[in-house]
Amino acid sequence: MELAYIPSPSRGVLYLGPVPLRGYAFCIIIGVFVAVWLGNKRWIARGGRSGTVADIAVWAVPFGLVGGRLYHVITDYQLYFSEGRDWVDAFKIWEGGLGIWGAIAFGAVGAWIGCRRRGIPLPAYADAVAPGIALAQAIGRWGNWFNQELYGRATDLPWAVHITSTVDGRVPGYYHPTFLYESLWCIGVALLVIWADRRFKLGHGRAFALYVASYCAGRFWIEYMRVDDAHHILGLRLNNWTALVVFLLAVLYIVLSAKKRPGREAVVEPAAVDGDSGDGDRTGATDDSAATGDAADTKTGDDADGKAEADGESDADVKADAGAKSGGAGDTKAEDGAGSAKKS
Repeated sequence: MELAYIPSPSRGVLYLGPVPLRGYAFCIIIGVFVAVWLGNKRWIARGGRSGTVADIAVWAVPFGLVGGRLYHVITDYQLYFSEGRDWVDAFKIWEGGLGIWGAIAFGAVGAWIGCRRRGIPLPAYADAVAPGIALAQAIGRWGNWFNQELYGRATDLPWAVHITSTVDGRVPGYYHPTFLYESLWCIGVALLVIWADRRFKLGHGRAFALYVASYCAGRFWIEYMRVDDAHHILGLRLNNWTALVVFLLAVLYIVLSAKKRPGREAVVEPAAVDGDSGDGDRTGATDDSAATGDAADTKTGDDADGKAEADGESDADVKADAGAKSGGAGDTKAEDGAGSAKKS
């Protein structure tokens, strides 16, 4: 009886005319779109403006790609800088090799820059995009399937992946599809964060920290199954140690943050004007000030006109009274003159 298995693609590149479409890059791009779409829906639900997530992603995604590649090249430097290797390959990101740890760290720096320009808090933004990031990872892991890489130990399970490529020097055969395990785990992480966020009203970055902690828990055992070359420390792969340390830091953040800042913060986002998100807050304030100034000018003008009218009426009344008094005095004087003449 033939063994059931997951077949590997015969090639990892499709051509749309002369344009090559690499499966690895395609999975990354689709993952980014899904993350932005879900993050935008969650950001709007929290009171933010539509389009903010995408605007900040313009900063976060490039930083994340650079960070992910740097982490991979630094931790697997022997693949690019050892004898017989070509260091130029370190720039061939389409051939695979992105470290999620570097991608999240550098992506957070890019997101911080974008949030600063929009005048919004980074923790609130991170909470909104956390489940989307997990889904992006779930989709992106299928890029490893296209490249026939990062699989686990040999197995005869019916869901084994059939590896036919010998690029990494291993024997073709049937192996644990660790890319599939991590993809399914990331979907579970996304659902967990969405549920916990609704149930406990997570705020101040705790939804993002939950994503980090839960991802690290799964990555630890999945990483332990992998058989690709990696640096080892005290018997564990480097990424196992990274997952353990980051997990502890994320849990510590959740505990301390819940004590210091319980509840969920309100999202108050300044308006962005003419696409220049960095000046949105200042522009909004200027517009409000201008409107207030116009109102004040109008009121001042009305008060001035009313005062002028009142002053005009008062002056007229005074002059009329004065004229009447003068007229009365003149009449009295004339009468006195007439009386004197009569007496004479």
